Amino acid sequence: MSTYFDTVSKSFTDVPVTEDGVDTVAFLEASEGLVKMFDLLGSTAFGIVQKDLQGNITKVRARYDAKPTESKTLESLVKNEWATEKKRTATEGLLWLLRGLNFTCTALRSSHANPSEELAASFNKSYEGTLKKHHSFVVRPLFTVAMKACPYRADFYAKLGSPQEKVNTELGAWTAALDAIVKRLEAFYEKGGYGKGPFA
Repeated sequence: MSTYFDTVSKSFTDVPVTEDGVDTVAFLEASEGLVKMFDLLGSTAFGIVQKDLQGNITKVRARYDAKPTESKTLESLVKNEWATEKKRTATEGLLWLLRGLNFTCTALRSSHANPSEELAASFNKSYEGTLKKHHSFVVRPLFTVAMKACPYRADFYAKLGSPQEKVNTELGAWTAALDAIVKRLEAFYEKGGYGKGPFA
C-alpha cells in the first residue's frame, strides 16, 4: 500500500541541511509537494492558499534560476539578493512562503498530536496563531472560509493513504522536518535583519 508521501518527488525529510544552510532546490521541490496536499482537502476554497504558496515558490525559484551559483542554499540566496538588489523579490517571497508553510505545518502537527481533533479545528487554531496577524481585513475572511471547508478528519487521512500507521509515522516525520527548517530560517531572518521575520 502507498501513501501520499510516496507520491511526492521530495519530502522535507530528504532536504539536505548543512552548516551552509538549507538546500534551495530540494526545499522548493518539497514545498511543491506540500502545495499538492491541499488537493486532498477537496475544496476550491483552499485555492487561495495554494496560489499564495505556489506564487512564492515561483519567486524563489526565479532567483535561483537567475543566480544558481549564489543561491545553492536559501540562506546564500537571501544574502546575495540582499547585497546586490534594491528590489528583493525572492527574499520577500521566501518570507511569505515560510509563513504559509508554518501555518500548514502547525495545523498538521496539531492534527497529528490530537487524534480526536477535526481538521477544521486544527487549521483554524493554526491560522489564529500564525497567518492571521499578517493578513489584512480583506484577506482574513477568505482564509476563514477555507478553514470551514476542511473535510472530515477521517476522510482526509484516508486520502493520505494506508495503512494508517504508516501515514501517521510519515506525517510525523514530515512535519517535524518542516518545522525544523522553518525555525532555522526564522532565526536566520531575524539575526540577519532581512525584513521582519516570518513570525514577527
